[in-house]
Amino acid sequence: MPELLADHPAARLAAAWGDHLRRDRRRSEHTVRAYVATAYRLIGFLGSHLGGAVDADALARLEAADLRAFLASRRNDGLVNASAARELSAVRGFLAFAGAGDTTAPRMRGPRVKRGVPRPITPDEAVALAEDAADAVDTPWIAARDLAVLLLLYGAGLRVGEAVGLTGQVLPLGETLSVTGKRAKTRIVPLLPKVRAAIDAYVALCPYPGCRDTPLFRGARGGPLSADLVRRAVRGARGRLGLSDRTTPHALRHSFATHLLGRGADLRSLQELLGHASLSSTQIYTAVDAAHLLDVYRAAHPRA
Repeated sequence: MPELLADHPAARLAAAWGDHLRRDRRRSEHTVRAYVATAYRLIGFLGSHLGGAVDADALARLEAADLRAFLASRRNDGLVNASAARELSAVRGFLAFAGAGDTTAPRMRGPRVKRGVPRPITPDEAVALAEDAADAVDTPWIAARDLAVLLLLYGAGLRVGEAVGLTGQVLPLGETLSVTGKRAKTRIVPLLPKVRAAIDAYVALCPYPGCRDTPLFRGARGGPLSADLVRRAVRGARGRLGLSDRTTPHALRHSFATHLLGRGADLRSLQELLGHASLSSTQIYTAVDAAHLLDVYRAAHPRA
């Protein structure tokens, strides 16, 4: 909790909201930290904006003009539309929790956010990325680890947090893998033979003993592998291969989805494989496929 907000009556509300998000809504720690930070920012702003104590009653009396003033102050900090929309969403959730309720909380239209279409890479580029990241490492077991993680992201469509969160409980590997994703939702994903072989090779080389409750992928000193290290490995490999800056660990998941869709997978099946709570999250990949088909048409048609 920011020190300057320690005396605010609403600060305890923000902390309690964080506990609610974590325990009852099963939000990730990253989401909880971001949302609670927004609540603290709102409380700090309102202290000077309202010129008085910020408590549950004060929050319940807020009007749309107050929220617009808060967002305007955040805009001055350099907030772009997408971040402002997330900030407003967090504020609404906090006010509802604090007692304003969904029906009495101030209503205002959020900023328009243009939804970007994921940029997939080709299957050859995905494999080359994983192999290059491994080749850049001198320690054999770490090289095997990086190869296994990146092939897993592309071959099974995992989020990087899901991959580094796997434990020894998944061993010995079979043809499928049980993955726990957002909101503690568990799904079953298939394991390609090449991905399974890469993970097995890493496990055989890893110097740290594996147990059911210990991380599957280890850092150099034996602790859990950091998602930031995976991102760093991808940044290095994409630079050496001349791939776009959009080639991130998450782009491997996009590529997995796009390539399956292009080969005839239906959206419902893809939704299950990706662990999306809503089909609308999966439908974005139809735009990717349409864009790819249009590129092929323009490149191949003599009149295009």
